[in-house]
Amino acid sequence: MVVFGILLILYAIYLYIKSNIVLKQNKLDLKQKKGIPRIAILIPARDESLVIESLLKSIEGQTFHLNAEDVYVIVETIKDPTVNICHKYKNTIIVRENLEKQRKGYALEEAIQQILPKKYDLYFIFDADNVLKEDYIEKMVESYHQGYAIATGYRMPKNGNDNVIAATSSLTFSMINTLGNLRRIKENANVIISGTGYYIDGSLIEKWSCFPFHSLTEDYELSLYAIMNAIPTYYNENAIFYDEQPTKYKQTVNQRIRWIKGYFSSRKKYIPLMKKNSINYGSVVKEKIGVKPFVFFILGLAFILIQNLIQVIAAKDILFVTIRMIFILLCIYFMMMLVTGYMIKREKYEFNSKIKWKVILYNPLYLVTYIPCAIKAVLKKNVTWKKIEHGKK
Repeated sequence: MVVFGILLILYAIYLYIKSNIVLKQNKLDLKQKKGIPRIAILIPARDESLVIESLLKSIEGQTFHLNAEDVYVIVETIKDPTVNICHKYKNTIIVRENLEKQRKGYALEEAIQQILPKKYDLYFIFDADNVLKEDYIEKMVESYHQGYAIATGYRMPKNGNDNVIAATSSLTFSMINTLGNLRRIKENANVIISGTGYYIDGSLIEKWSCFPFHSLTEDYELSLYAIMNAIPTYYNENAIFYDEQPTKYKQTVNQRIRWIKGYFSSRKKYIPLMKKNSINYGSVVKEKIGVKPFVFFILGLAFILIQNLIQVIAAKDILFVTIRMIFILLCIYFMMMLVTGYMIKREKYEFNSKIKWKVILYNPLYLVTYIPCAIKAVLKKNVTWKKIEHGKK
């Protein structure tokens, strides 16, 4: 078991190194654009009256001029208190008609089908709990002018210092962006869109005539589509927006089960369609590898730990074997603490010192809980979107 575990770990390391080396083999074609783009902003906002005003106020205060009527707030009923707040800012309300389909992708599809004749150059997508830094749109338009058809900004928590759950949850996006997307853009490779705070070029929307991504993780599905079709995507860390992180552990579990289920369903659809073309070879190979390095690494460790556990049960010198097993676990824990500390150091958000140390100690345990979340996601057939209550103004 130990030998097999070591082989799995070595294979995981090989896959990880390969997935980063191949990124250099990309030749994404950027076609620079000029002029002031006409922008539409889409905000799915069912029962979000507690937080949406902060977003609308931040949109109104952008350094880049936006028309209030080009901000489209999507609700499920005209009786939603969110509607009155939107009227105050003279935004456009879109009331959904097909409520049987509850995912964000369907809400965006209904909205886009209604506004498509207006022919916007850019479509920005936000959650109601987002808030934009005053130059967010201006910075994102720079990416559009550079030729990127899809781009996402830098996500910063609104409530990272509320408790250790919120702080740790925010580091999920640090792993995607700070550890992942920054390396991707250095190699001219496709990035992974996560959550909201991104735009889509109007030419793509017109080509689709809708928003065709309806999985539990429509953002990741969009990312895979872009990789498959060599569509230039970008992570603009200078374009900052904020969002609210869950403060209860159960909320993070529901959230992560949905993410994992959506991750695998999206890959099942798109990975078989990906061909290793010369234009986007690196991005395709890296995405085909996906999370395999982490899966094989965890499996390898599991085999080693199981073997040690068997030895603990069977051995006469139980104390020695137990100490050895604890030493292995502590080494893994310490390495994960170092990675967490590195992510916190790279983040622009200022965690207070008390929260910072709590996160360094807690995040390794939080990452381990992805394993039961993954098992639940695989075994559970019907994973549905569950609303996370927002209230951080």
